[in-house]
Parts: sequence; structure tokens; C-alpha cells
Amino acid sequence: MKRFAWQWLAISSLLVATLAARAETRPQYGSTLQVGLSAALTSLDPADGTQGDSFARRSVTSLIFDNLVNSDLSGRVQPSLAESWQAANGNRRWQFRIRRGVHFHDGTPLTAQSVAASLRFANPSWNVLAEGESVIFEFDTSESELPGELAMTRNAIVKRDQNGRLSGTGPFRIADWQPGKTLSLAADDNCWRGRAFLDSIQIAMGRSYRDQMTALELGKADLVEVAPEQAHRVSPERYQILHSPPMELLALQFAHEAASPEERTLRQALNLSVERGSIYSVLLQGTGTPTASILPTWMSGYGFVFSVDANLPKARQLRDQARVVQNWKLGYDSNDPLARLLAERIALNAKDAGLTLQPTPGGGDLRLVRIALASSDPRTALDAVFKRLDLPEAKLGSSADELYATEQAVLAGERVIPLVDLPATYASTPRLKDWAVRTNGSWDLANAWLESTKP
Repeated sequence: MKRFAWQWLAISSLLVATLAARAETRPQYGSTLQVGLSAALTSLDPADGTQGDSFARRSVTSLIFDNLVNSDLSGRVQPSLAESWQAANGNRRWQFRIRRGVHFHDGTPLTAQSVAASLRFANPSWNVLAEGESVIFEFDTSESELPGELAMTRNAIVKRDQNGRLSGTGPFRIADWQPGKTLSLAADDNCWRGRAFLDSIQIAMGRSYRDQMTALELGKADLVEVAPEQAHRVSPERYQILHSPPMELLALQFAHEAASPEERTLRQALNLSVERGSIYSVLLQGTGTPTASILPTWMSGYGFVFSVDANLPKARQLRDQARVVQNWKLGYDSNDPLARLLAERIALNAKDAGLTLQPTPGGGDLRLVRIALASSDPRTALDAVFKRLDLPEAKLGSSADELYATEQAVLAGERVIPLVDLPATYASTPRLKDWAVRTNGSWDLANAWLESTKP
């Protein structure tokens, strides 16, 4: 009998320990998440064209607003506010059926009329109509990639009142907003996806990467951005570190097309002089992927075809063919410490080839740019890059061969010189559970929760 009692006690202890372990990992409601951002957003409207696309903007937008559809990790479109959709008339007419039972944060129901009004505001040239519980899109030409475009941040569904106040259907509503400084979000108790575990999120904007990391180390922040060149220094023993796939293109962009064959030759020489490998290994400390293509290989499947190797003898040979060598000004973002170092390294590479580049804050004959790729769908992403860089419109096919041919033709014009593909990197306190980084570089906090520090 005594032996049985001891066995039962051991089993009971094991059961209690198992239940306690499960309780420790069970999501907890409550708490305020403290987040840092380097971007100083001045508008929360996804359709505001005065602000460029960025991972920060995508992250904030996804907390407040929903799209008709979302893209998964492979770029496939999944239902969101639209339950289903279908195309007709050679992809010139699309019908999206709106989900029932969804309400904006101000309590008004989501309707086909409100969705159509939001998308017409974001896309004035589109013909968008409400028809019963569906939204109809009508185009003069085939728009086979419309679902992928509707998943982009600027097409999030927004209700705008007469006073300019914004209301969404996302897991959090706007509680307080100080443009460029702070944003306070509160959980929406009636969210159609279910209430978030977090009670609120406090976002501090305009904070340098260094200040964000200091706040994380002092316990004043729970989630922060990590600069590419600093990612290797963040301790995985102390913090959670999450990366997106390479979704940001670092490139050189010339302000205009080459004025002559000679100028194009000099641009080719510059392209061949850049040591992408050194930029990757030294300045970026092994973060990202050297590239000579606009789309990353993981997305397109063909990026490896474009050579990333520098060829200084060939660059000098091309330089010697020019009768007059131009003195280019290389512009960069003065608020980005990494941009200055990159510009100086590129200018040094150019000097080795006999070319003259003068790094300067702001604009110039060419500029160092960082472009967050708009989608994990290669066609949608490439089209968005062309528009962002003000490149000539190109007819984009849907196959990899067609996209490759288009990209090859654009790169041959030497208007843009790709350098490195970068991921979005974030670090968080171990207390933050069940958060993720989407393929588009934004963080997903819809199911995140903070573990209590109380015993």
C-alpha cells in the first residue's frame, strides 16, 4: 500500500508539472506591447501617396486595416475580407464577394459600397462598382494579376469620415495618434477574426536603430527593428530574432536615361567596378544576398543568372573607350548611417576603375535607393519596382522566362544597378510570444501575447 502511494504521488507530481508547463505556454490576455520604429510616419492612410512604401508602414497598416485578400508565403492569394472571387471576360471583369458580419471600428458594417468607395479613393482610374454583396471591377484590358495587387498595402480597406478620421476592420483600432511621434492602438473587442490577446500596442516612431536596441536592453521596448549591419551582434540567447526573406532591394538609380552610347558604356563600367561581395561581407556583415537582378532569386528563380562578380579589368577597358569621363554625384539618405558608408565604398570602387563619383547627401546624378518589394508575387513586385524607379513601362508576362527577358532588357539600359537584397530583421524580448514576420517584411502581431513577469 505504501509503495502504491509513492507511485501515485510521483504520477501526480508529473501531472502537475505537465499542466504547469502547459499553463506557462498558454496565451494570456492583457498587457501593452512597446514597439520601436525608425520611420516617422506622418499619415496612417494606406492610400496616401505622399509617403513611400516601407516595412514599417506595412506593419502598422496591417494592425488597423484589412485587405480583400492576402498573399501567403508562396505568393498565392488567400481570402480575407473577400470570401471568394472570380474573373470573366478574359480577366477584364472581376467579382469579389464580401464577407458578412464584419464591422469597422466605429461600429458601422462593412458593405460592398464601403469597399468600392475605399478602392476608388486609392485607385481613381479604376472602375469599381458595388453589386449586392459583391464588388465588381471592370477594365478595358486583361488584369490577370488583380488579386495580387489588391493584397498590397495601399489597397487596404478604409472608411474615411468627413473629418478625415480613419476606421478599419483590423485587430486594433486607433486610440491616440501623434503624427511622426507616437501611435497608440487598442484591441478591437468585436474584430471579425477574434479579439487580439494584447490589450494595446504603443509605437514610438522616429527612433534610430541604436536607440531602439538600447530601449530593448533596458526593458523599455518589447519589439524593435534591427539594422542589417547589426543583425549578427544581437544575442540569440537574450532575444528572439526573426527575419523575412530578402524583400528589400538596395540599388543605384540614375536620374535619367543615358544620353549617349558613351554614357551607357561608362555606366556599364561602374556596374562592373562594384564589389558586391565586399559590401555584403564587410559593410553588411553577412546580412542579405549580393544581387545583380531586380527580383531576388528566391522569388523569380532566375536571379543567379546575372553575375554579381566585379570585373575591374573590363571596367577599366570600358572606361578607356570614353573620350570624356563624367563626374557623377552619388546621392544618399543622410538619415541612414549605412547609406553613407555604402556610397563611400561604391565611390572607392569606381575610382579604382578610373571613374569619379562624389558621395553627397540628398539627390544627384544617381542615387543609392532602398526599395521594399511590394509583393512576393514576382510579376506584381517587378511592376511596382518599375513604377517606383520611374522606369519605362514594360509589358510583363506571367512566366519566369517572360519576366527574365523583361528584366534583362531593363537592366541592359543601365538605368538601375542592383547591389544587394536585404531582409527585414526584428528582435524582441523572450516575453513576446507567437509573433511572426510576414513574407512582405511586416510583423504579424494579431496572435501575439506577452508572458507575465509575475510569479
